[in-house]
Amino acid sequence: MESSPPNHLIRKATNLDAPLGIFFPTQSTMKLPSFFEDDLQAVDAALQRLLPAEDTPPASIHKAMRYSVFAGGKRVRPILCLEAARIFTSDVSAAMYPGCAVEFIHTYSLIHDDLPALDNDDLRRGKPTCHKQFGEAAAILAGDALLTLAFETIGAAPVDAERRVKVLTEISKSAGTVNGMVGGQVADIEAEGKGVEPAMLEYIHRSKTAALIRASITAGALCAGAPPEDVSRLRRFGETIGWAFQVTDDILDVEESSAALGKTAGKDIAQQKATYPSVFGLQRSHEIANELSAKAIAELETYGDRAARLREIAEFLVHRRA
Repeated sequence: MESSPPNHLIRKATNLDAPLGIFFPTQSTMKLPSFFEDDLQAVDAALQRLLPAEDTPPASIHKAMRYSVFAGGKRVRPILCLEAARIFTSDVSAAMYPGCAVEFIHTYSLIHDDLPALDNDDLRRGKPTCHKQFGEAAAILAGDALLTLAFETIGAAPVDAERRVKVLTEISKSAGTVNGMVGGQVADIEAEGKGVEPAMLEYIHRSKTAALIRASITAGALCAGAPPEDVSRLRRFGETIGWAFQVTDDILDVEESSAALGKTAGKDIAQQKATYPSVFGLQRSHEIANELSAKAIAELETYGDRAARLREIAEFLVHRRA
């Protein structure tokens, strides 16, 4: 894993009722950056092209895949991929392929997370989860199919073979078991109902969530032909902002309603998940999210205005309320 933050990030505070509001003075009004909608529309158009049509045999699986992909996601990961590429080139069309691939992987993980054997959730993005809409067998296979389609999509990226291999390696590792999404999910399940040390909590969050965000950003830089030192810098940025994103997600599960989140609020507490509020308390969790965000954004200073969009998204990811 990347190097840990300073020791002051792991001071323990367990008061879940600590006063709030002093860390995010604009949190109630924080909105997506203005350019985000244009990127989102471009990503959605690409996802439409890359996914098989609903009537393509076997139609049932393609309906389930499309249902979950187009269930209202913000497309944070593919947009991060595009904006990382935009630091180095004005033509980000090549980065759209790994960006969409990561969105397919992310969606597959949500479908499987919601299954009865895992989080057993009925609601995702304000709609019935895939297994509630199509049945468990179809949901499992829809997730499998999206993961497979992700790697087909990376293979179609219009970049030279060497860069395609680097992108493929980056994304596949981020989705796997060694410091990747699946490994983090396993650790997350095994930690339920148990007291966890800060180091294990960090491992879970950096693996199950930050790894795929890191890969999105790194893949964008690779597709744009960024020099190795820039790829490494943006990998660090992605790792840290992805970690902050998951800390914020933990906070929102406590502070926001199901209607605001588009998913069942309070599930982390009900399932005794290892979260930052459960280990550090809400007040300290807000501080940690802010500190991680500042550390991540510092990696972008060298790019100046070229990274303005990426910086805006990073700020939104930590200050969002849903």
